Amino acid sequence: MQSRYALVRRAFGLMFLTAAATAAPIPSAPQLGARSYVLYDYHTGQVLTAKDPEVPQPPASLTKIMTAYVAFDALKKGELKLDEEITISADAWRTGGSRSFIDPAKPVPVEVLVHGVLTQSGNDATLALAEHMAGTETAFADLMNAQAKRLGLTQTHFVNSHGLPADDHYSSPLDMAHLAAATIRDFPDYYPWYALKSFTWNNITQPNRNRLLFWDASVDGLKTGYTEAAGYCLVTSAKREDMRLIAVIMGSASDRSRFQEAQALFNWGFRFFETHRLYPAGEKRTDAPVFGGQERSVPLGLAEDAYITVPRGKYAELAASVEVAPRLTAPVAKGSAQGTLRVKLGDEVLMERPLVALADVGEGNIFRRAIDAARLWWQE
Repeated sequence: MQSRYALVRRAFGLMFLTAAATAAPIPSAPQLGARSYVLYDYHTGQVLTAKDPEVPQPPASLTKIMTAYVAFDALKKGELKLDEEITISADAWRTGGSRSFIDPAKPVPVEVLVHGVLTQSGNDATLALAEHMAGTETAFADLMNAQAKRLGLTQTHFVNSHGLPADDHYSSPLDMAHLAAATIRDFPDYYPWYALKSFTWNNITQPNRNRLLFWDASVDGLKTGYTEAAGYCLVTSAKREDMRLIAVIMGSASDRSRFQEAQALFNWGFRFFETHRLYPAGEKRTDAPVFGGQERSVPLGLAEDAYITVPRGKYAELAASVEVAPRLTAPVAKGSAQGTLRVKLGDEVLMERPLVALADVGEGNIFRRAIDAARLWWQE
């Protein structure tokens, strides 16, 4: 007889809205000339294709994605206000490279500086915002690195807010993809600002440097970058129907090539892959028996929405199963992991997620516990 600690495995049918279809063969991913790159699915975190995605590189103005992330976080928490007016320091005004042409003689609202960072890629606006938030750029870099650590960016370190060349200032394509995904996820109210095609300040209108905003209607962000050491860089995202992809290009040969390379990745990814939400968070997937509890069983489900990315035409071939203990002992805490959901395509496990208790189950009274103990003794 099986031990009461043995696992119970149950097949769990996926409900599909699409009919089974013969999948078209997937051609090789585009081979790009950039030094490194990655194509990343936003919902699943799956890397569809990449070249040296974890190798640290000079990020140039891609750095400003983290500067904006820190600012967005402060805005969301109420620590920073869009209508706050900032006096521009001489250091910020003198910063070289791309500029927002802010005037040190008159205060500038935070909102203007944020647009200067996102749309104009102004190094002067970026440094002014960093100094206002942290007192010095060095202190602001500490805030950037703290966020990088919290987000799990293991191949990233910042020493300034704008990305001008500096020792020990680096990131990787995969870390930049993670940062872009975190921006989209954490700041839905502010992320649309990345899609602005131009911004005017001081009677000077500057277009967004991300040309894909003008080439491809599905593109809605994020940021370009260039220095001689970094080459031409781009982090960008596109959404077509319910699928969102993030492309990161680092070390491309020319201004135009970075956009062409990202566009090639998007066209390939959207054409040959599909992403679906399999199960919503909090929806019951199965029940698990509970020994000695106020209830005989506890519903199990997922703590977060479950998405999966598969080659087009393969969705109907997915198979899911749940694995839970045959009996849990009360008390069972809501949110505690009590099983596993697996989704396979053929013999390959594509997704594995913990099943958590969707409700608390307290200990039953003495009579319930005694009855369950007798049943357990009889079964064994």
